[in-house]
Amino acid sequence: MDRRHFIRNAAIAALSTNLPATAAYAAEPADFHIAGILAFSGAYGIIGKDMRQGVELAIADRGGKVLGKPIRVSWEDDETKPQPAVQKATRLLAGGAQMIFGAVGSASTLALQSLADQRKVPLLVTISADDKITRVNGSRYTFRTSNTLGMEIRMSLEFAKVRGLKKIYGVAADYQATRDGWTMFQTEAEKLGIAIVGIDFAPLGNRDFSVIVDKMAKSDADGIAVFVTGNDAVTFLKQSGQVGLGRTKVQFGPVLQDETLAAAVGPAAVGVYSGVRYHFSYDSPANKTFVAAYRAKYGEFPSSFAGEAYDGISWWLDVVEATKSWDRERWVDAFAASTRENSLEGRKTMRACDHQAAQVGLWGVVTEGQAPLPPLTMKITNVFEPANLFDTCS
Repeated sequence: MDRRHFIRNAAIAALSTNLPATAAYAAEPADFHIAGILAFSGAYGIIGKDMRQGVELAIADRGGKVLGKPIRVSWEDDETKPQPAVQKATRLLAGGAQMIFGAVGSASTLALQSLADQRKVPLLVTISADDKITRVNGSRYTFRTSNTLGMEIRMSLEFAKVRGLKKIYGVAADYQATRDGWTMFQTEAEKLGIAIVGIDFAPLGNRDFSVIVDKMAKSDADGIAVFVTGNDAVTFLKQSGQVGLGRTKVQFGPVLQDETLAAAVGPAAVGVYSGVRYHFSYDSPANKTFVAAYRAKYGEFPSSFAGEAYDGISWWLDVVEATKSWDRERWVDAFAASTRENSLEGRKTMRACDHQAAQVGLWGVVTEGQAPLPPLTMKITNVFEPANLFDTCS
């Protein structure tokens, strides 16, 4: 079954369950129940743990309550697959969950989006980047507070241009979102006079990039564009490091590295450039407070995945609190018109046209960190303003 048919059938199945779409409007429930659907295994399994930690700290910071009721999160592993994501979310919604938080992979998130639209429940996205998740006149119930793939592609293109790269060999996950992203990158790169000398698509969860790495090493490319993330990014960079690919070619990607991923790669990560969805070094009062609290609770610096999860759920819960209502439609209307002045990354504005948060974009390089920083630390080299990353909202 292809993804389009699966999403359609999942939505139909959701309608056939016993919980009516309007059931959670009126009565005050015993708690505020969140269906947390993340990847704790599979290609993106390395990401889910950090996102959960970010959410749990955000809830603790507000005393564990919203609208006077305790917040309860039911965490489920979607295994980086759409079908388990929908099955587990459907079960939690039948049990009274008032919203969905997730997922990690864009295919899972798009499947959850169909479910959320049918059930008329909010879906909060803090990491999935497929541009189709937030589109003009798209889902009423879906909101994304983190980056789009499109803005990360634009940062990658600007990096390639400023770095003076002339020939690029690419590898991308064989996954619709990254295929679309690669098409955008290649089209715009060629307009800049940058030649694409090769592209390979690897399946999610690929364990052997050696053939691709060998072709890259033998090519005349001066840049290696890597459109994979999570465990796949770790595998690729470990294997490219074994042949010293980074010594002769610049390795970069839209969301290739942060401290969590670099730690898993090891020394071969040094010198790799990447878009960064959040970073603990960003200079804002809210971020300084968050980093201190996160380190105190977990004994480590927050990753980009933890930071984005914390930022998004904190914003959402504050807006829900301000409505003083259990009407989900009021939550949706309020969030669509909201601005987060004290986000970890400064000001974020929710765009009413597509439910995408306009925000700065961060770009950096993996360096050797000095204590108390992690041994491998992202150094932020560029901060891109929203006006340079987002089209005008229409």
